[in-house]
Amino acid sequence: MTQEPGMTEVSNLHVRSNTPLPSPQLLAQEIPVSAKQEDFVATARREIADVIAGRDSRFLIIVGPCSIHDVETGMEYARRLVALSKEVAGKVMLVMRVYFEKPRTSVGWKGLIMDPHLNGTNDIPAGLRMARTFMREVIALGVPTATEMLDPITPQYIADLTCWSAIGARTTESQTHRQMASGLSMPVGFKNTTAGGIEAAVNAMKAAVAPQTFLGIAPDGRASMVTTTGNPDCHVILRGGDSGPNCDRGTVENVIGTLRRGGFPETVMIDASHANCGKDHAKMPGVFRSILALRAAGLPGICGAMLESHLHAGSQAFPCPLGELKSGVSITDACIDWETTEVLVREAAGLA
Repeated sequence: MTQEPGMTEVSNLHVRSNTPLPSPQLLAQEIPVSAKQEDFVATARREIADVIAGRDSRFLIIVGPCSIHDVETGMEYARRLVALSKEVAGKVMLVMRVYFEKPRTSVGWKGLIMDPHLNGTNDIPAGLRMARTFMREVIALGVPTATEMLDPITPQYIADLTCWSAIGARTTESQTHRQMASGLSMPVGFKNTTAGGIEAAVNAMKAAVAPQTFLGIAPDGRASMVTTTGNPDCHVILRGGDSGPNCDRGTVENVIGTLRRGGFPETVMIDASHANCGKDHAKMPGVFRSILALRAAGLPGICGAMLESHLHAGSQAFPCPLGELKSGVSITDACIDWETTEVLVREAAGLA
């Protein structure tokens, strides 16, 4: 639009570009889901919901890389998970972390969707295609998928391939994310805040189970008014906070009591990583074993746990020259290695 002489510019003063994305509908047609894959997703969601509600006695483990930055090593991890899942079937349900969006405390790499080439070019159309293709391939292997829904537009592109999702510690208090969760088709876990507060996660559940109306986008990409029925399959995730871990017996019992008074299923998931292990991956196995010990000691309501795990242990500094990246090592939070993961999963199944 041509500006009239003498007019003061007031719009988009700090916007360098505004590039249209392919519509969710178009991307779904380009990277379609088969009827078999749809059935698998629906079944996995139902089974996860049953575990969370206490109708299924299996232990749910959300396990995998902190973030997917290399789809080849991500698929290698998924293939290993297939065999391990079969080994522990009946006792443990494994769901793979396929995290494509990373919330940043200040700045940093924001995930595969935002920067798929790891070079700051922010090729979001390519990132959406890579994420959707990767999830479809993981589902085709028979591995359920888990991801954090960070940007409220993202679910339109990948939600049909998502079996479980999380609302992170930084966004649990966000009205936008609570409303979004009320319309998601899969079970959703709300993490306690980074400070460690539980009340925000419980309030988030109250909002997410209720019908909501909010601004969103339609499958054809147009801005729209979205009205939901509410999501009945929500739960709390304890991930520790600024004051330290919150996976002790007393805290878990208090949270379950709060859920009882709120009329929610009396179950919680516990994240063995993040603040519960002090962001030290070497301590993660000990935290995970303490979770198993609480469950074995008869503490009701611990439905599952989260583990950040990759092919190799630790993490590597990023950004760096791409040729210097080590294969199978996280570029975000440090992870435990595959061998340790196998041991812990087998212990959870009582096979160790």
